[in-house]
Amino acid sequence: MPRPAVNVAVRAARAAGQIILRYMNRLDSLDVIEKQRHDYVSEVDRMAETEILRELKRAYPRDAFLAEESGKTGDSRNVWVIDPLDGTRNYLRGFPHFSVSIGLLENGEPTLGVVYDPLRDELFTADRGNGAYLNDRRIRVGKRDGIGGALLATGFPYRQRRHLEAQLGMTRALLAEAEDIRRSGSAALDLAYVAAGRFDGFYEIGLYAWDMAAGCVLVREAGGRYCDFVGRDGLPESGHLIAGNVAVAGAMVKTIAPELTPPLALR
Repeated sequence: MPRPAVNVAVRAARAAGQIILRYMNRLDSLDVIEKQRHDYVSEVDRMAETEILRELKRAYPRDAFLAEESGKTGDSRNVWVIDPLDGTRNYLRGFPHFSVSIGLLENGEPTLGVVYDPLRDELFTADRGNGAYLNDRRIRVGKRDGIGGALLATGFPYRQRRHLEAQLGMTRALLAEAEDIRRSGSAALDLAYVAAGRFDGFYEIGLYAWDMAAGCVLVREAGGRYCDFVGRDGLPESGHLIAGNVAVAGAMVKTIAPELTPPLALR
């Protein structure tokens, strides 16, 4: 049975989702700040994050929290990792693809994940050892045995354009074998879709913990694998992430290897 913490995270994600939906018809009036080139934050991000933190801190006041907009607070082996609106640029343009992402790291390992799509009311949840679910239905990664015919997802490194050539090289190599590649604008939802078998694999450069922690738990609990670009399992310090079922993830690592010379740097 999932831990009570899953229910707390679900409650927090749904509360944030209500705020996100409430302001969808008022996008032109939102206060938007460009944190750095091509990287935006809106007042909806901040309000949603505040609501998530309020719910989590009320239940787990001794835990630590790492949120995209407010940073790190507290000191604990348990760290809640929060992206209140993954896909802010989609949201601000009225493009209907974004999510709330809440993960829990225990001693650095992702053990709990909630990704919520408020537009579709799709709630993806996972807890270590208890499987992954979409609403109340158990989900599993796809059964494809390699990249041939696979539908992959990616994101382009808008924070790290110095890696653009490597990204394009990897995309070219993968697309030579895959059926197609999608770029949707929400890494958390991409990973949730991998867990549900909607995508066969995912890769992206330069993610942060709040982009991938919850989604990685979903993939693992759905029977899949996540690793860095050279195949080291676990949440990558570099932020360079591959995810899929075991066969697809391994094939992706092998396929992109020639594009990693010289190796991609850390952030």
